[in-house]
Amino acid sequence: MARNGDASAIKLGTIKRALREQRLTELASWLAPLRTAELVRILERLSRQDRAIAYRLLPKDSALEAFEALDPGFQGDLLHGLQDQEVATVFARLGPDDRVSLLDELPAAVASRLLQGLGRKDSDLTGVVLGYAAGSIGRRMSPWYISVHQDLSAEAALSHVYSKLDDAETVYTLPVLDNNRRLVGVVSLRDLMRSQGGSVTVQQIMRPPYAVLASSDAESAARRCADLKLLALMVVDDEYRLVGLLTVDDALRIIEKADSEDQARIAGSEPLRRPYLSTPVRSLVKSRVIWLTVLAVGATLTVQVLESFESTLSQMVVLSVFIPLLIGTGGNTGNQAATTITRALALGDVVPRDIAQVLTREARTGLSLGLILGTAGFGLTAMIYGVPVGTVIGLTLVAVCTLAATVGGLMPLAAKSLRTDPAVFSNPFITTFVDAAGLVIYFLIARAVLQL
Repeated sequence: MARNGDASAIKLGTIKRALREQRLTELASWLAPLRTAELVRILERLSRQDRAIAYRLLPKDSALEAFEALDPGFQGDLLHGLQDQEVATVFARLGPDDRVSLLDELPAAVASRLLQGLGRKDSDLTGVVLGYAAGSIGRRMSPWYISVHQDLSAEAALSHVYSKLDDAETVYTLPVLDNNRRLVGVVSLRDLMRSQGGSVTVQQIMRPPYAVLASSDAESAARRCADLKLLALMVVDDEYRLVGLLTVDDALRIIEKADSEDQARIAGSEPLRRPYLSTPVRSLVKSRVIWLTVLAVGATLTVQVLESFESTLSQMVVLSVFIPLLIGTGGNTGNQAATTITRALALGDVVPRDIAQVLTREARTGLSLGLILGTAGFGLTAMIYGVPVGTVIGLTLVAVCTLAATVGGLMPLAAKSLRTDPAVFSNPFITTFVDAAGLVIYFLIARAVLQL
């Protein structure tokens, strides 16, 4: 099959026809040479029944790689279409951290049955990860690693690594331990290979380690791993004993999931746990309807404000013309500030104790934006509706932009202090609040300037 821009669409159509016509031998020959990314795209677009059939036709190695690349929620769906023996085989071949992610998506009875089918060693390793709280890096680390002792020679350490190659998630960055199994350093495989053949010890070539506590937040640890550009971040307990490591690919997966959740909540919906095309319409509705209901209830504040100032509007009907402009500008200003601060929190650029600095900066930013927009609004409005109305619009834009930017900067920090996802308290709620508060400011300024 051709590998061009429409290759995936051609393969998908051909595969669906082959499944309908039960040409399974031919289909197996088509699937075998495909890369993991192509297999994942195809599996995500098939029905549950066809997906299970196509997955069974994959070579064992390709099947495992494709399964590991799927989202945990999607993995759970796929397992429902496989036979018990196939499920047990796939589950046993996963790494301990991947097993735990999958177990979190499965019914308790199914998860228990899969755990019982594991061998003693795999069961112990998986149990280590399961013992940590959900959301912690201990829950996402791999306890599958090779460590070396600081007193070993480089040659002896390298020999030890060779003998344990099948027992590790990665061998490119190796933790170095002391006699009490405490983490004292890290050494790269390259440095070991370069130093073999002499009397050089691991302690002489190791580097200071970067490590996080197993109880640390998973997203924060993942971002630290990515920011430091580490192949593996060490995970330790309260006594600095090594319990696992976080590899860069797992860190990027955690960050991608966290960013997807933030974007969904900023837009006023719940994140999807499966690829879009594989998500049932009822799940799409469920992910959005709760937020829409909450925001609709919040929008009643705007209605109540309009009712409270009905007499003002009746005296100066032209004021109603500018309501969409003012609440839209306020909402957009607040959303910009909230998105900026939410992102800064995720990257570690700001922390809740920086609230005073953030509020000062956002207030100044909002005031500056308000002066620019207010000046433009005053000039345009004054030419058409007169100076008094132009003054009302100009002053309102200054006040609304300042308020919106300040509130937009405050909400994510407040959410973080309350140990809540900042994205939840960001754009949707800010827009609702700013709409109502902006209208109050608008009508109060109008009453004062126009003597209504």
